[in-house]
Amino acid sequence: MKQSTIAVLQEAYDRLQDLASFLYNEVQKALDNKDYVDASLLEARADKIYEEIESIDVILIEMEEI
Repeated sequence: MKQSTIAVLQEAYDRLQDLASFLYNEVQKALDNKDYVDASLLEARADKIYEEIESIDVILIEMEEI
């Protein structure tokens, strides 16, 4: 894999980490306000983003081993 592709994946990983963190913080705010439906929706989206983060991480680790 080209180094430029690895760099793009790393950038995506970093940005998705920030986004997931933001969403999880918003989940906590919604819970604090007893907005359970909103919290559930936000958490579901954050979880999906986290799954993608894990997938990218696997790719990056595999590329380090090559």
